Amino acid sequence: MTETALTVHQIARPHGYPTPGHFAFVESAPATPAPGTALVENLYWSVDPYHREMMDGDFALNAPLEGRALGRVIESRDPALREGEIVFHRQGWRTHSVVTPGEARAVPRFEGVPLSAHLSILGGTGLTAYVGLTRIAQLREGQDLFVSAAAGGVGTATGRLARLMGAGRLVGSAGTAAKAAYLTEHVGYDEAFDYHAGPTADLLAKAAPGGIDLYVDNVGGEHLEAAISSLREYGRIVRIGTMAQYNSTGTPYALRNLPDIVEKSLRMEGFHLRNHYEAQEELYEFVVPHLQSGRVGLDETVVGGFERIVEAFLGMLRGENLGKIIVTV
Repeated sequence: MTETALTVHQIARPHGYPTPGHFAFVESAPATPAPGTALVENLYWSVDPYHREMMDGDFALNAPLEGRALGRVIESRDPALREGEIVFHRQGWRTHSVVTPGEARAVPRFEGVPLSAHLSILGGTGLTAYVGLTRIAQLREGQDLFVSAAAGGVGTATGRLARLMGAGRLVGSAGTAAKAAYLTEHVGYDEAFDYHAGPTADLLAKAAPGGIDLYVDNVGGEHLEAAISSLREYGRIVRIGTMAQYNSTGTPYALRNLPDIVEKSLRMEGFHLRNHYEAQEELYEFVVPHLQSGRVGLDETVVGGFERIVEAFLGMLRGENLGKIIVTV
């Protein structure tokens, strides 16, 4: 075991985009687990858009940041956490974590499926997409779907799962033409556009001239307004995130077509993943065979080295990733 542990702290509140100066790496000796806990040496870390929201007040300053991680139990003082076992937990953004059995769970090993998948399509990212499509949107075969931020972790997972579920026309938006091409060439989207190429409403109308049944919203703002206009009667909106506002310092975008929600009998609903963990095993059963057969690929941007976790997070906020961004040793 290494003699030094590293932990990332947030040391200041950002105004707009965060910078490396908002974080600090703190060195210490790895902790000794108390009775009822185990020491985990982390192997993979997730950086997620929701971290940016939490930086505005939910994360305590000068304290370790939380985050999803996978690690190996290297010292245990509880029989429920066996040494050598690979576990998932949320005490991330540190090289070593002390966890209780209630804070960690062993991850199943599926032949031919990389461990990193438990932070992407088999983890919170994929589970968000799965719950959004099945529990919230109640996607039915043949229905047409629009996804914003479609080249990100949730967006790529949503596209792949919707295609497996028999969705009709799949349309996505992304931040570059190269990302849009990736969506149609690799993920299964029928049409994708670079939202910088013009007004989102015009681009969506061109990509889905007959309208859409469902919208999975990772962005908010102009994208949400465009989707409301394109939705058919009784359409549904799944609200997952508002990335357009995370780093904004101006007035939030004001939707101009909210009356359409009433006129077209639309439904808009958000959700929190903590209320849907019961779907985890269902997700495994649905997706793992397709990962093993090669029908579904992994959309991951992997960054090597824990010392680059802040760099990876800031790059994700700038849209430098394709799919889920994961940091590994």
